[in-house]
This record gives sequence, structure tokens and C-alpha cells, in this order.
Amino acid sequence: MLPQYYQHFCPVKILSGAKAVSNIPYEMGVLGCTRAMVVTDRGVVGAGLLAVVREAFSDGGVAIGHVFEDTPVDSSNRIVNELARLFVSHQCDCFVAVGGGSVLDTAKGANIVVSEGTDDIMKLQGNEVIRKDLRPMIAVPTTSGTGSEVTKVAVIYHEEKNVKMSFVSDRLYPKVAVLDPRMTMTVPPRLTAATGMDALTHAVEAYTCLQKNPIDDVFARASIELVGRYIVRATQNGQDEEARLGMANASLFAGIAFSNSMVGMVHSLAHACGGVCHIPHGMANAILLPHVLEYNLQKVAGAIAEIAPMLGGPASCGDQRQQALATVTLIRDMLSRLHALSGLPMRLRDVGVPQDMLPEIARAAVNDGSLAFNPVEADQRDALGVLKKAF
Repeated sequence: MLPQYYQHFCPVKILSGAKAVSNIPYEMGVLGCTRAMVVTDRGVVGAGLLAVVREAFSDGGVAIGHVFEDTPVDSSNRIVNELARLFVSHQCDCFVAVGGGSVLDTAKGANIVVSEGTDDIMKLQGNEVIRKDLRPMIAVPTTSGTGSEVTKVAVIYHEEKNVKMSFVSDRLYPKVAVLDPRMTMTVPPRLTAATGMDALTHAVEAYTCLQKNPIDDVFARASIELVGRYIVRATQNGQDEEARLGMANASLFAGIAFSNSMVGMVHSLAHACGGVCHIPHGMANAILLPHVLEYNLQKVAGAIAEIAPMLGGPASCGDQRQQALATVTLIRDMLSRLHALSGLPMRLRDVGVPQDMLPEIARAAVNDGSLAFNPVEADQRDALGVLKKAF
């Protein structure tokens, strides 16, 4: 059944395949750019991935104006503002972001500051606050999870307030997303599993939350099927090029889906866990996903039931509720396999969340914008109940 009204938008050019990174200089030329600010982090540099990008620039015509290597695990307002100043002082005209979600979000945030001519990213926090077109950005993900290469969202950690702040705008989409399997092959097993579960969470929430629509359902379904096929393979063998490219596309498809359909309670709780206890986002999503699906069964059992065959389960195993519970079981089985392979945590206590901090996490979660799109309303008591089950 079609919704009465929906919107879909994804203006990002996508390059996917072996040696896709080598096309970055050409894409810069198409965009009218000649001097790139490369944004990355120490892990990417240490893994030798920056060298792959530098090699792409070796033929001339365009140049790297500056390389910023100090992106933290949680992109912060202070780092974003610093990066914006460096972009201007080095006379760069575009961003090339090479890294995981924090790197891509840091570049997006700095792009806001530069393009709006402000001095502080937090002056533009919110939904559709940005009024000026941004500088071109080329996104090269080195993990397969956030989908930030095709989303209109940036999540920036506010150091003073100790919370994660969301920036949402149709102007935030990168111009080009580059999926190159070489860029994810060095990701260790545990991070491969966590980021892969992040992608799955994006897709599942896009498929089950209030703004789901037929176009983004197609992307979400494709993502879920790819995760079901490749996440264990990629975790088992990081050099499996087919699995790496499969997970990169799963992440991208999920990013397209949730950028339009939005996410729900899993993300509101995960954002709160990150802000209050600095829990890595993918791990928090992995832990919380089955518990939130159980909570949402009361309203969207049908949509949850449809996911089971996408993950390789039976097309029918009883009534709708039983089929939906089969989906939850399949996800828990996947988590158990990933735990055995990589040590991926399965409980909040396993990632260092103190039990006495659960009420504070619940308070933060109910103020997170993602909760508005969850199919079942939730107050602080509801959020705390889910957190206790996940603890």
C-alpha cells in the first residue's frame, strides 16, 4: 500500500568498483575544483590508505592543498571549526573525505562553517538551517556502516554539552561517493562486524519507521540482503574483495534509504549511549537493534516479518507475529556468529555502560530527534525499559 505522500532525494554520483579512487582527480575536474582539502584520521594513514589517495593525484592537473589527519573517533565542534580555518588558510576549493563516519561528518561540518562564512558549527545546528550551497565534497568511506557518503546528515559531538548534535539539510549531500574495496580491506574483524551492523540497523529502521516509502524500501531491502550475504564473510576474511564491496554497497544503499525514511528508537538510544558514555555507534546499534524490534512489534509486526527472508530465513513460519520474531532471532543469531568471530559485544554492560547511567541515557534518548520517526511512541520510562533489557 502506497503512503499518501512521500519524498525521495539522492543527488550523489556513485563510483563503485576496483580502483574507483583513481577517478577522484577526474571528478574534481568535473566539479571545477583544483585544490583539495583531504580529511582523514590517524588510523587511515597508519593503514596505508592515504597513500592510495595520494597516488591518484600523481598525474597532475589537480592537487592536494592540505591533509588533515587528526579527526577524532567522535567528530567534535572544536575539530570542525579548526578544519574550516585550515581549509580557508590553505586556499582549498573542495573536500575529499577519506575515512569512517566521523571523518565524513567532520568534513561535512567544516563545509558548513566555510560555506556559511561563520566561525562556529553550532550556530547552524538543526534541520534545514543551512541556507548557502556548500563546497563540493567527495566522500571515500573506509568502513562499511554509516552511509554518510550518501546522506544529508552530519552528527557532531558537542564537547561542552557532552551530547551529539545533528545537522540535517539537502545541501549536505556529498557530490560524489567512491566505493573502492581496497579502502576497507584493512578494517579489523570487530570493527567490520560493528560497522556492518550499523548498516543493517539503518536499513531495518528505514524499512520499519514512519517515513518508509516504496523507493527507499527497495534500497533498504537490497541493503539487508547484502548484509545477510556478506557480513560474516567480510568479518571472517578481510581480504575477501567481493564481500568488502558487497558490504560497501550495503552501507551505501542503507544510507540512501534512511536519509529519506529516517531512523528511529535504535538510533535515539545509540546516540544517547555515545553522548553519555562514548560507546561506539555501530556497537550500540548492534546491541540495541533486536530489543527495539521487539518493542516495535506491537505496531509494525508486518514490516518486521518481511525482513526474515531477506536475511535468509523462511518466507513463512506461522502467523505474522511469529514471523516477526523469526526476524529478531535471525538478527540475534547473526550477532552470535559475529561475537564468536570478532568479539563483537552483545550487551551494554560488555561495552562498559554502568547500570546506574541507564536513566541518564534514557533522558538523553527521548530528546533525540530520531525518536520522532519510531513507529511506536516512547517516553523516558519506555526507553529505560529497553535499555535494561539490553544491559
